[in-house]
Amino acid sequence: MQNQISVITLGVTDLARSRRFYTEGFGWRPVFENAEIAFYQMNGFVLGTFLQASLEQDMNRSGLVRPGAFSLAHNVASQEQVQIVLDQLASAGGRILRPGDAPPHGGFRGYVADPDDHAWEIAWNPSWPIDADGHVTFGL
Repeated sequence: MQNQISVITLGVTDLARSRRFYTEGFGWRPVFENAEIAFYQMNGFVLGTFLQASLEQDMNRSGLVRPGAFSLAHNVASQEQVQIVLDQLASAGGRILRPGDAPPHGGFRGYVADPDDHAWEIAWNPSWPIDADGHVTFGL
């Protein structure tokens, strides 16, 4: 089976509030949206934000909870960009979970929660190059 992820879908309670975070904070524009869902074309996959009740109905599963035991990551090209992006996301409705700092394993990172408490790591890792298409390559 091919190593790939096609779509990551996040349950949200307020689509307009979520859209503000992703459009004003990250600068991303939906490629499709309606009253229940917004899709953002990423570098090789699609990120969806789906009203939680509609996502539960679509999955035939109730009681989805937040926050989950995971984080999504957005890598940046320099250490200085980490705090800049964290602050930009906070001004668009996010909440800083951890300001930018240097972890023991190297690089620089911080965490922000989107308006629905989904955690995003904003990171710079000098060993993980980012190509022109935004693809990160795992390196040591």
